[in-house]
Amino acid sequence: MNDFARLLKKRMEERGFSLDSRQLAQFDIYRRELIDWNEKTNLTSLTEDPDIIDKHFVDSLLVIRYVSPERGLRIADVGTGAGFPGIPIKIYRPDIRLSLLESVGKKAGFLEHIALKLELENVDVINDRAEIVGRSPEHREKYDLVVARCLARLPVLVEYCLPLLSVNGEFVAYKGSEAEAEIREAGTALEELGGRFTRLEYDRYAGSRVLVFIEKVKKTPDKYPRRPGIPRKRPL
Repeated sequence: MNDFARLLKKRMEERGFSLDSRQLAQFDIYRRELIDWNEKTNLTSLTEDPDIIDKHFVDSLLVIRYVSPERGLRIADVGTGAGFPGIPIKIYRPDIRLSLLESVGKKAGFLEHIALKLELENVDVINDRAEIVGRSPEHREKYDLVVARCLARLPVLVEYCLPLLSVNGEFVAYKGSEAEAEIREAGTALEELGGRFTRLEYDRYAGSRVLVFIEKVKKTPDKYPRRPGIPRKRPL
């Protein structure tokens, strides 16, 4: 076991996550490929091992502390970038089915590469905008869990994500210190799109991370999501 794997194992165990030898090796490969590709494609500003472990890998898995996905659960990661939080979740729970939504072509290329490199099955990389994917019959209201990490403010984010979520499914937004204010801002959007705020969870290790949990209580009206760019320009 190399130094990275030892540090990763220690940090994960401190937070209640146990990794086997295959998972440790997968995270090590992920780290190396992330740094290598980052030289030609802007994937992350974090390149030191402790930062990658704590702020990418461990942070991505926080949702697993509060959600216990059933085997075969269908998860969508919206605006995933370099694969966070979706790919760490998939490494930890290889039985889930994962769709990674990323509109930037070079980042989508990295996602295709890393899914093959890590030998991950049932991973679908979708190189398109959430507003387009949310209107596709193949994806609309087909996911049990939708996650998004630091993509947009909540009134915008719920229009990206709730159309993908099945009724009774759950959306989890990775947020920071502004989470409570964003929930207040998103009241109209949640009501219009069929969502209901249920709870906040604060990470006791990285005090700035807050997870916002939203339940889908009714179908999203057909007119949402609006066309690309409109949710950000004119939030509900």
